[in-house]
Amino acid sequence: MNPVATNTLTLRDIHLPGQPDFWPPAPGWWLAAIMVIALLGWIGMKGLQYFRNRRRRKRILDLLEQLEQSSATRPLPDYLAQLTELMKRFALAHYPRRVVAPLSGSDWLHFLDESGGHGRFSQGPGRVLAHGPYVHDLPDSTDIAALTSLVRDWMKRNTVGQR
Repeated sequence: MNPVATNTLTLRDIHLPGQPDFWPPAPGWWLAAIMVIALLGWIGMKGLQYFRNRRRRKRILDLLEQLEQSSATRPLPDYLAQLTELMKRFALAHYPRRVVAPLSGSDWLHFLDESGGHGRFSQGPGRVLAHGPYVHDLPDSTDIAALTSLVRDWMKRNTVGQR
């Protein structure tokens, strides 16, 4: 090799490729973004459902409290009719309409026992709900406080899991 020819060669330095652009992202980033947005949407829907259920539960328990406070001033059959109506509205909001709507009498009490009453509706203070709203000569021994407590307990048990 000729040393003079080597000096006359002008070589350039190695050129590295440029940095990749920020936009558009790679397909994996698109997939990750879609998954994050879907997850945030799902969390938002569950949170909204949770707060709506809490508000509905509080509203129904407030109605039960008002009904209990007015029980001293109203006849017992009227109180029982309104209590049964409140429970039926509550059950219709938490269970399928085709299951709850046709129930009355002992079938209604059986449903209440199966859905959290543990036998206290058909055997305990709740048995007065079967025919109490329709009978005007109920005994004064009906324990309104125990019945209301049972109903409140049943409502709380049925709002924990939110079917």
